[in-house]
Amino acid sequence: MTTQNTPSAQYMRDGYLIDLAERLRARGLPADRVETTVTDLAAHLEESGAEDAEAEFGPADEFAAQLVPAAGERAPRTPDKAVETWRWTADTYVDEELLNRFGDEGWEVERVDALGRFVSHRDVAQPQRWEYRRELITRGRENLDERLAPDGWEACGTWIVYAWFKRPRAASLGPAARVESPPPVPERSRFFSRKFHVLLGVLALAVAAAGVSVAVDDGEASSGLGFVVGLFAGVVAVAGVMGALHMWRGRRP
Repeated sequence: MTTQNTPSAQYMRDGYLIDLAERLRARGLPADRVETTVTDLAAHLEESGAEDAEAEFGPADEFAAQLVPAAGERAPRTPDKAVETWRWTADTYVDEELLNRFGDEGWEVERVDALGRFVSHRDVAQPQRWEYRRELITRGRENLDERLAPDGWEACGTWIVYAWFKRPRAASLGPAARVESPPPVPERSRFFSRKFHVLLGVLALAVAAAGVSVAVDDGEASSGLGFVVGLFAGVVAVAGVMGALHMWRGRRP
């Protein structure tokens, strides 16, 4: 009987992948994650036609060291001069795009803080590429972690009705996942899109309209509280719209 040449079969007969699996287990990676990771690597070898796994991914010990800090269960990090830290935020119009852009620069999100900022770090000596996705959790997590884990996704933060997940690109890119010349830490920490600024302007106009309506209905728009409220709302609205338009023209996400 002929055995089908599946990625799992290749994994079981490839000495490099067997050695890599043992090294991943020794580094504390859960057994199911080891199986998923090595099977994915076997599939990559099968699809690419590569015959030498070590030539494709590098020495097994070095590759295991790249994979485990990226995908394994890690203890909390302590401040280290070899690790850069950066906190930043973005609106949901551009957050996934920016997460993946910065992930390609080696930034790994550890968590989302109470202010909705992405608390990120980057290993100065061995920066690795990451990819991200966002999920809506209005009805709870609904076993999101269990459903996404087989594809290598790991939760990295939750805020209000959103959850973010990350996974290392080392499993699919191999040594190419290392960032050879990472750019400096971005100077900005807030990234708001044009759509977000327009939304702020629309909300400001709505507040202004409500304020003016209250002032007119009060019957004393020329004096007293009604006039003050209407005037203040109008000023705030104009300032909000002008500020939003200024930031729209002067910023790019």
